[in-house]
Amino acid sequence: MSNGSDPAAVLDAIGRAQDAFEMVGRGRTVFEEGISADADWETQLTKACRLLEVVDTLQAQDGYYTAVIEVCFGAIERSIEAYALSMTNDTLQDFQDHQFSYDRAHQIGLFERDTAVEMKELYSENRTESYYGGGRPTEEQAEAMTELATAVHQFVVSQIREGGVCLCA
Repeated sequence: MSNGSDPAAVLDAIGRAQDAFEMVGRGRTVFEEGISADADWETQLTKACRLLEVVDTLQAQDGYYTAVIEVCFGAIERSIEAYALSMTNDTLQDFQDHQFSYDRAHQIGLFERDTAVEMKELYSENRTESYYGGGRPTEEQAEAMTELATAVHQFVVSQIREGGVCLCA
């Protein structure tokens, strides 16, 4: 808790952010275009689509490797979650741990065990290092993660019985 010495600008911004997430005092709420609100799996799938669009935008600007890698992991997780929510009785609350997505991908038959383990290891060893650690992400890493996120997303879309939700086509 603040003892009164924290900058007013920061404290004011925290209050505005809290209000924004609670949708307090905002009048007409403007939601992000393209994110489906019909079903949780559709929401997660369209979030993945939008994240991949951001990756393309960042890649076109060249040099934002940390952001590209971070967004790619997000797109992978949202894609796996979309499949799990669509094909099982899983709920969004089941996916509060990032690494659970990779475990679940194998448990529900989306990926073979070795593939799921490799993706989980990629996350645990490299995402943490590139985002929180002292490592400096490279162009090659960003490009490889873009390729992986796109491949996972396309595979997930092909495996979900109900089509026509993906925004990427």
